Amino acid sequence: MLKPKTVTIRNRDGVEKAFVISRVPAVEMREIVATYPLSAMPKIGDYKVNEAVMLKMLAYVGVPRDGGEPLMLTTKVLVDNHAGDWEALARLEIAMFEYNTSFFDQGVVSTFLEAMLPKVSTLISSMLTGLLEQLSQAAKRVSKNSDTTTT
Repeated sequence: MLKPKTVTIRNRDGVEKAFVISRVPAVEMREIVATYPLSAMPKIGDYKVNEAVMLKMLAYVGVPRDGGEPLMLTTKVLVDNHAGDWEALARLEIAMFEYNTSFFDQGVVSTFLEAMLPKVSTLISSMLTGLLEQLSQAAKRVSKNSDTTTT
């Protein structure tokens, strides 16, 4: 583990549990940062990709064991068994991002991500505008062809 740090994560029922988080190696964290946010976007992202990247990141999280190395959360089953519920899992994911990136400053998205939001919004808007124009053109063609004139 790189620079291990113990954090306490609270689950939905208010029960707290200790986890040992660590730094993720540079190249793997680059992949996680590049893939995770976009793959989590509803209707645009890919949940299976997001899940795979989440599991890759959580492989650097362990559960303390008496007198030994932490048990690393290297499988989906281990994550499910130790996180307990999705809220605790989300808190654990946030803790890993906070510890491994400077994109978060005490839970606030950095200026980098704030700067990216307008660019992503512009891209999505232009994509949707283009699709709307295509649909509009198709609708006009259909209506012209379906006009019947009686003379």
